[in-house]
Amino acid sequence: MSTPDKIAVKEINPQDSGDLYKKREKIYQRHLSGFFQNIRIVTIWITLGVYFLGPWLSWDSRQAVLFDLPERKFYIFWFTFWPQDFLYLSWLLIIAAFALFFFTVLAGRVWCGYTCPQTVWTTFFMWIEHITEGDRHQRIKLDAQPMSTKKFVKKFMKHSLWLALSFWTAFTFVGYFAPVRELWFDLFYLNVSGWALFWMFFFTVATYTNAGWLREQVCMYMCPYARFQSVMFDRDTLIVTYDEARGEPRGARKKTANPDEMGLGSCINCQMCVQVCPTGIDIRNGLQYECIGCAACIDACDSIMDQMNYPRGLIKYSTENAIEGKPIHILRPRLIGYGVVLGLMIITFLSTVYSRVPLELDIIRDRNALYRETWQGTVENTYTLKIMNKTQAAQDYHIDVSGLDNIIPHIPKEVSTLAGELLTLVVTLEMKPEDIKQRNSTVYFTVKSASDPSQEVTEESRFLSPRN
Repeated sequence: MSTPDKIAVKEINPQDSGDLYKKREKIYQRHLSGFFQNIRIVTIWITLGVYFLGPWLSWDSRQAVLFDLPERKFYIFWFTFWPQDFLYLSWLLIIAAFALFFFTVLAGRVWCGYTCPQTVWTTFFMWIEHITEGDRHQRIKLDAQPMSTKKFVKKFMKHSLWLALSFWTAFTFVGYFAPVRELWFDLFYLNVSGWALFWMFFFTVATYTNAGWLREQVCMYMCPYARFQSVMFDRDTLIVTYDEARGEPRGARKKTANPDEMGLGSCINCQMCVQVCPTGIDIRNGLQYECIGCAACIDACDSIMDQMNYPRGLIKYSTENAIEGKPIHILRPRLIGYGVVLGLMIITFLSTVYSRVPLELDIIRDRNALYRETWQGTVENTYTLKIMNKTQAAQDYHIDVSGLDNIIPHIPKEVSTLAGELLTLVVTLEMKPEDIKQRNSTVYFTVKSASDPSQEVTEESRFLSPRN
């Protein structure tokens, strides 16, 4: 149920009424250019560039971004994350979710229209379709023709390029989880492992199917974001809107005709806004959940307004309040709330990552015996120290024990580890009976880097003895 400060998303598709299993009607999107489409081209190339070049970047003679699952280490430039750092990934995903909420409340579905992977790859596939089969009317005509040599060649070229792009997408994705240069040589010499081959095949098929065949069906029926956007929109959210008061009644007319004398609005009912829409909707029917906010209809309508010598902006980015001439509220309580929470989470996350000590110490007590009495009469406890060097360089560490007076540690004063090594060390602590004050005492192990004093961790454990 809608509330006074929210707008409901309309579901307008009368042709589908009563038949949920109706065969999909193929959308032939018309190619166009314009201000917002130029912005989309920039964001799409940036997104593709980051994705395809990411695994080929090097940092300190290794792959800069590598999620090494067999070694259970994630390398992101100068950071090395271990399974114990999974909290950072969870935190990052929560920040991404709040960022999506914030920008949705502020500017609608800008994520969908400009940077969503489904949008980016679908747009790239449509561009390939455009250069191989022609513009909208040429594709409609081609599909209506019986199979011929000319049609076969065009279809073959399109699907070949689609498959090539899909395979390169899949290869790049696998390259984030396996050293991409080794993967390339393995592929060249046909020596790819079974798992790598399986995932390359899987993502090739997924990309080819989603971006080449399903296209807008993913946005309309598979993506949950379209379904809950109406919960996040309000009357001051930036959306693609049609100025109904200016455009209606719509109707065809000559360029030289005076619409006022004909009793018409600015809309000439050319259907350009429908033909350029990647989801095939008519934005003049109001905001619909199928609208991804790509602004293709804005550029198309503006080009028509220019040809008719009418002012631009019949279809534009605006808000419901602005269209109705009501006051606009950019800063709303919900937007401020999302912004404050998002800002605090980003600041806390960055400060936590920046101050993160790339060293971890786990202490495991000997579970076979709580303590042992030696032949000399002393009490001995055994521990297993697991020292994790999370840096990308070899390190020397000093180990100290504190918390108990006159304790006798049997621990090497200094140990060396390789970059990213987990060092397991079995050590013992020993005390004379006369020095033991209580049966259960706290003891502290401290590991400190010899080259960087800021890399220091201290963990506590227990020293047990038979005496009270």
